[in-house]
Amino acid sequence: MPEQRIIADDDDGIRVDRWFSRHFPALTHGRLEKLLRKGEVRVDGKRAKSADRVAAGQVMRLPPQVIHDKVEERVKPAPVIKTSRRLEDAILYMDKHLIVLNKPSGLATQGGSGLKEHVDGMLDQLSFEKNTRPKLVHRLDRDTSGVLLVARTSQAAAGLSRALASRDASKVYWALVKGVPKQKHGIVKAALAKEGVRGKGERMTVSEDDDAKFALTEYAVMGQAGQEFAWVAARPVTGRTHQIRVHLASLGTPIVGDFKYGGADAKGKGAIADKLHLHARSIDIPRPDGGRLQVTAPLSPHMAKSWELLGFDANDKRDPFPARKKKP
Repeated sequence: MPEQRIIADDDDGIRVDRWFSRHFPALTHGRLEKLLRKGEVRVDGKRAKSADRVAAGQVMRLPPQVIHDKVEERVKPAPVIKTSRRLEDAILYMDKHLIVLNKPSGLATQGGSGLKEHVDGMLDQLSFEKNTRPKLVHRLDRDTSGVLLVARTSQAAAGLSRALASRDASKVYWALVKGVPKQKHGIVKAALAKEGVRGKGERMTVSEDDDAKFALTEYAVMGQAGQEFAWVAARPVTGRTHQIRVHLASLGTPIVGDFKYGGADAKGKGAIADKLHLHARSIDIPRPDGGRLQVTAPLSPHMAKSWELLGFDANDKRDPFPARKKKP
């Protein structure tokens, strides 16, 4: 029987061939093209082509041989044992359906040009008693730390992807920004589009072009150090690439260490490191077996140090978005 996957917000707008390279890295381009020609890959019931672009919420039908041949599982495990131990040490929660990691800053989620170390390449080490390789459900930028979901079964992957795509999940990020937003609580509605050439300075930008993707971020100021730094909680209602980074920079308060969108204004000061200060703090998502799962991730070391230096409480349990179940 064919298997279905729901396109997540993280994959919105990418090409079909790129989607397969993200989720089935061992599937060769030639084999994919053959499957596409035979009509065995479909999006919302229609035959797909390599260059077609997918949208969040669409249903991707996968041919059974892709699953049963276990092409997802033929990814070479990381050769360095201490690296896989690093991932095991990052486990925040685990049950028979999923694993929640506290991804370290500086560790890529998936491989790319010149990347030898990434979460996807270490997932074999998290199989434990199961015979199937865990599957990434979404991504975090390389320098963003925090909550990362990994499914332990295909059914869990589909359910979690569906929850993320339908926005029946709430993610909260913590950031340290330069300056203080004028409003202590607000919503940024600004469509985003790509500019530049991939691999050569490509970035996202606020745009009113027809092909720009709608993006919405709710934010709240949790604390401030004079007018120089602010601790901001951000809740992305949509899931566009670099959304929080672009939206906070658009307020005139770039994230510390985010030189891509903040330029020189993103530089730290004194003992405040120049590393990116963006952390996926928590997630609230439906559990595959019913009910809801809430997980919180401790800050990465460089952010914890900044919080201490600025007098912020890294263990703060306030809910900055008490009405978050009501979509803005």
